[in-house]
Amino acid sequence: MEAHKRNHVHVVGDGPVTLVFAHGFGFDQSIWQCLTDAFAPTYRIVLLDLVGSGRSDLSKYDFVKYGTLYGHAKDLLEVLAEFTSAPVVLIGHSVGAMIGMLAAIEAPERFSGLVMIGPTPSLIDDVDYRGGFKRGDIEALLGSLESNYLGWSNSIAPAVLGTQAQSKLGSEFANTFCRNDPEIGKHFARVSFLSDHRAELVRVTTPTLIVQSSDDPFVPLEVGDHMRQMIRESVLATVQSTGHCPHISAPRACIDAIEAFLTTLPTLADGPSKETVADNQRDA
Repeated sequence: MEAHKRNHVHVVGDGPVTLVFAHGFGFDQSIWQCLTDAFAPTYRIVLLDLVGSGRSDLSKYDFVKYGTLYGHAKDLLEVLAEFTSAPVVLIGHSVGAMIGMLAAIEAPERFSGLVMIGPTPSLIDDVDYRGGFKRGDIEALLGSLESNYLGWSNSIAPAVLGTQAQSKLGSEFANTFCRNDPEIGKHFARVSFLSDHRAELVRVTTPTLIVQSSDDPFVPLEVGDHMRQMIRESVLATVQSTGHCPHISAPRACIDAIEAFLTTLPTLADGPSKETVADNQRDA
């Protein structure tokens, strides 16, 4: 089956530069609306659902292939091969950002930039590294999810969405969980929460923007600092927001940070101006 069917790919916009969006755990491509409304008028947008999420082809979920994030990274490269031959900018949230990073390490020629929103190479504390959780904390979190998969989404929504938890987006987050197969969701959660890709950070050669919420209960500020130090060509933007999804709770600040980053990429030097994208966001 073609990658675009497997990953339920949608393309919007018709600009000279392609932005590819990869969502995080518990979400699907619909979570990007705040950003795509702003960028679609001047960029080409490629949206996808990770296999096992949203409206992807669940029959393609292989528990061995997706037992690591590399399976999703391979899918991402196959999607790119179908839709463009030019380098793209990958905008990923949380585990979607790490999947994008792994793809960029594997095929750096396919990427002109990485935007990583709320990323973490590891959630678990280690010597000289603060991920935010002890191993036992993560196991307890996974145990709660596995024992009451649907109820877990409602209990975790305030921490994930911050100030948006009680809004329409809060119910949409729960609804996304309801649409997903529970066994797949439990498996993806375990893979996402226990993955450790700290060693790969130094292998990133793609210019990278790290966007971090100022008050993220899952990813402490130290993680952003660590990633900025380890990724050679990287900058860190901390936006004032609560929760793990600054692109939802503070979309304007995220758009400004992304657009400023895009203008620094040599291959995008002739792309849309910051003022153009800001105007689009005001009109959205």
